[in-house]
Amino acid sequence: MDQTYIFLQQYWWVIIALLGGILVFLLFVQGGNSLLFEIGKNDAERKMMINSTGRKWEFTFTTLVTFGASFFASFPLFYSTSFGGAYWLWMIILFTFVLQAVSYEFQDRAGNLVGKKTYHIFLIINGILGPVLLGGAVATFFNGSNFIVDKGNILGLGGLESSSVISQWANASHGLDALLDPWNVALGLAVFFLARVLGILYFINSIDHEPLIKRCRKALIPNTAIFLVSFLAFVIRTLLKDGFAVNPDTQEIFMQSYKYFSNLIEMPIVAGVFLIGVVLVLYGILRTIFQSTYDKGIWFAGFGTVLAVLGLFLLAGFNNTAYYPSNVDIQYSLTIANSSSSKNTLKVMAYASLLMPFVFAYIFYAWRSLNKDKIDKDEIDTNKHMY
Repeated sequence: MDQTYIFLQQYWWVIIALLGGILVFLLFVQGGNSLLFEIGKNDAERKMMINSTGRKWEFTFTTLVTFGASFFASFPLFYSTSFGGAYWLWMIILFTFVLQAVSYEFQDRAGNLVGKKTYHIFLIINGILGPVLLGGAVATFFNGSNFIVDKGNILGLGGLESSSVISQWANASHGLDALLDPWNVALGLAVFFLARVLGILYFINSIDHEPLIKRCRKALIPNTAIFLVSFLAFVIRTLLKDGFAVNPDTQEIFMQSYKYFSNLIEMPIVAGVFLIGVVLVLYGILRTIFQSTYDKGIWFAGFGTVLAVLGLFLLAGFNNTAYYPSNVDIQYSLTIANSSSSKNTLKVMAYASLLMPFVFAYIFYAWRSLNKDKIDKDEIDTNKHMY
């Protein structure tokens, strides 16, 4: 086996996992928007909340697109199988993000025929469906999906109805069946309430309005409790369930007892990344709850979110594990080895990925510039360049 190729495949899975972690962190925009009418009690407070998340919504949208594009370039068989087969699930996700973009740009435009409240409702729809459906989609990495893959169709030798079709969904739901699995829903709810928690922490960090901040701190407790219950339920069940293992010699896929728990034990670095992430999330939340003047919780919880999600992705794909299992036939399941691009493609992209630190540096600079001063009521009343 070409060790260079294996390294490139694993390297790109780490990149995908990192982008996934960053995306989940940036969902604080959606989580914050879902709280518009719960925490914001008047137009001025809701405007502060919208302009707080409005400074960052483009980061979330861009990261979502980059995440999908990276999957397409590095693991095209997954892209064609999931994005092409489960298209109802992904189309709803993308549609809600389009609603978000439209809402930010048009809610205060002259000639707004549907009213500002309608656009606020659009933001809330994105704030709920976006995280829940993204979390449910990621959960299928551990619980499987209903798809068929026939690589022979690349050469016109396969058995699917059309020789041009490599993969297809096994039923007419095209991805929505993922929501019928309660454990997929559990992770979807965990991501949703984590997004709300991160949104609250971000408001505390970026808004200077005491009545609003007091309500944020009060809302932090129940949202954290629901997040922890749903997240721990999913993690404990995943560690105890049978997993989709791969024979490294024959590439045959089989069920293995406690596979993901074994991955955690056999990959101590991955276990460390995941556990450190969880600890940082809890630290950011708990310190904000118990220290009334503390407003930096978003940084600890945000960085912890990236690490925890990174660890979950690595548990799903590393250590001879099928990261996208098929519930129709286990042998159709996708692995890092059988779904990646060619060696040359991965190598060229690896060189291009060396520019990522410069991109992150620019994002950090832009973030700091946008958040230099906290939003307050005076700014909302006097600044004409507001959402």
